[in-house]
Amino acid sequence: MDETAHRLPKAAPARAPRRRAEPARPSLTPAAWIDAATEVLVDQGIDHVRVDLLATQLGVTRGSFYWHFRDRGELLRRVLQAWRERSTEQLTARLESASADPREQLRDVLSLPLRGRAAVRAARIELALRAWARRDAMARHAVDEADASRIGYIAQLFSALGFGVAEARARAFLVYSYVVGESLLAAQGSPAQRQQRARFVARLLQQFLAD
Repeated sequence: MDETAHRLPKAAPARAPRRRAEPARPSLTPAAWIDAATEVLVDQGIDHVRVDLLATQLGVTRGSFYWHFRDRGELLRRVLQAWRERSTEQLTARLESASADPREQLRDVLSLPLRGRAAVRAARIELALRAWARRDAMARHAVDEADASRIGYIAQLFSALGFGVAEARARAFLVYSYVVGESLLAAQGSPAQRQQRARFVARLLQQFLAD
């Protein structure tokens, strides 16, 4: 008998298991680049806000950056724009919507430096931006505009309480100087001492309103 008739068919070679496709990386938005650039600005300074370093940090190629921005300069302009929108325009809108009473809005303004982690993060960004503004005209212009807008908002509150334009702006400058100083010098004093300073300034504000 032919032996080949009793041979079993050869088994087909085992197929290698299919590799499961990795999920596609979500495409980065301009906001993701802006947020990453802001974090680097705060932690390392403006000289480290570079496209190649940001791309490495975000795990993408430099080509991804150029889908959203013409160059580094445009990214920096967008960083400043985003900061102004968040820390000035949106903040002012929230204060105005919280109360129609200018006195309450002034009290809310005074409380801004003491609002926990949100205040700490805002102060770190502000400090980094002001350091950048000391050596860059574009950043300096953005900071000057933000300061003027904030002082103008506070002055409007005093004007609503019956003070003349010059008097309202002078009082607004004093209030704003406290808010900026307390924010940027948060390490000066314990939490209890900072609260004590806030109460002292609140008493001064009451005298401002009584004059």
